[in-house]
Amino acid sequence: MAALIRKLLESVVSGRKNSTSDSSSTSSSYASSLGELDPIPTELLMQILRLVGPKEAARLSVVCKAWQSLVADDKLWMFFWQTQQQQEPRWESVLFSETYLRSGPPIQPLWSEVPRLSLMSIYGQRAQVPGAIIIDGGSGYCKFGWSRYACPSGQSATFLEFGNIESPMYSRLRHFFGTIYSRMQVKPYMQPVVVSIPLCHYDDTESAKASRKQLKEAIYRVLFDMNVPAVCAINQATLALYAARRTSGIVVNIGFQVTSIVPILNGKVMRKVGVEVTGLGALKLTGFLRELMQQNNINFESLYTIRTIKEKLCYVAEDYETELSKNTQASFGAGGVGWFTLSKERFQTGEILFQPRLAGVRTMGLHQAVALCMDHCHSAELTADDSWFKTVVLAGGSACLPGLAGRLEKELHGLLPPSVSNGITVVPPPFGADTAWFGAKLISNLSTFPGPWCMTKKQFRQKSKVKLW
Repeated sequence: MAALIRKLLESVVSGRKNSTSDSSSTSSSYASSLGELDPIPTELLMQILRLVGPKEAARLSVVCKAWQSLVADDKLWMFFWQTQQQQEPRWESVLFSETYLRSGPPIQPLWSEVPRLSLMSIYGQRAQVPGAIIIDGGSGYCKFGWSRYACPSGQSATFLEFGNIESPMYSRLRHFFGTIYSRMQVKPYMQPVVVSIPLCHYDDTESAKASRKQLKEAIYRVLFDMNVPAVCAINQATLALYAARRTSGIVVNIGFQVTSIVPILNGKVMRKVGVEVTGLGALKLTGFLRELMQQNNINFESLYTIRTIKEKLCYVAEDYETELSKNTQASFGAGGVGWFTLSKERFQTGEILFQPRLAGVRTMGLHQAVALCMDHCHSAELTADDSWFKTVVLAGGSACLPGLAGRLEKELHGLLPPSVSNGITVVPPPFGADTAWFGAKLISNLSTFPGPWCMTKKQFRQKSKVKLW
């Protein structure tokens, strides 16, 4: 059917071209009509354009002004995005990224005026973008893959790939990136790369700034020595925020060993406000579940199996004391190991995020650390509107525990005064454990990529003139 319609349109367009060449006196009026297709309702013409596809539709736009007006309709290109680009991010994410991220840092506030986008033009530009290798270098696990893929194509344990921790940073990074490229079976010189960096050296001291700069420079140097054409290195918390279609907010990243609470304003980490850190991470949650299981004579040496059980059975109770009186028994079959039944362990595991003392850890509860961060943001008065920090985005594999977002939001409303707590929203990880990877995917598929986001080798050599944001 589509092929038949395409041939019909080609014959009509061909006939129009011949007729307009015969008489110049009627060319201007003809340009504003569809000729033989004028009697056809607009909605039916739009259906025809959807059938012929984006390439043929774009060709028709140069025939005359009438066709140009029809083809330029944003709804048509929204349709093409949702049906033709299966590997693209969600339409809402595409619109967000092309509106607020396409110019690169510094990011414009969401409430600022932005130029109107031509979706037809952006569709064509994005089709020409080379894409990138994405390496989400987590604190415990690394995810990697092509930006054109729907999800990461591989995963490795980051700390294993860094080699001997006593080796120089350059050697460890060279080994790490070399391993990733080898597993992907691609040559480094073929594509730009987007690297997400675990947030480290949290404070705003001179020594912390120097350490962050040293790490970022080492990443650039290693990758350029491997002949990567362009590099974008950006922290995980910011990428997770972009994946949630926000440029400002607080990111709660439950990492491998610690949980960081990161205030971000217009894409920039507000270290002067303060990044809060609690000594509870995914490893502690998994270890605590093992302790609970051992108390019930269920013994495991493999933390991987316990982590799988945690991901499948555990959740966070809305009210811990009430949950203790319920029957919460559930079972899960771990492949090759057997079936396991948990009860109170299911919610006791996640409870240590709010009551660390249950696991013998002396640190703030997650809700207390986030409330402290919000209080600092409120006191800093960085903007006239203090709503920028009231969106909390969760990130990290353990942040996917069911019930965590609702419990944290409830605790924050109970802990903070109404002047601060009104409007608080806690967003679960938008793309699960791969949220930071998807944030990098948004950047690497931008119509302007790699331009405003990446640094080239030549720019790196002139780094005294370039700020490593």
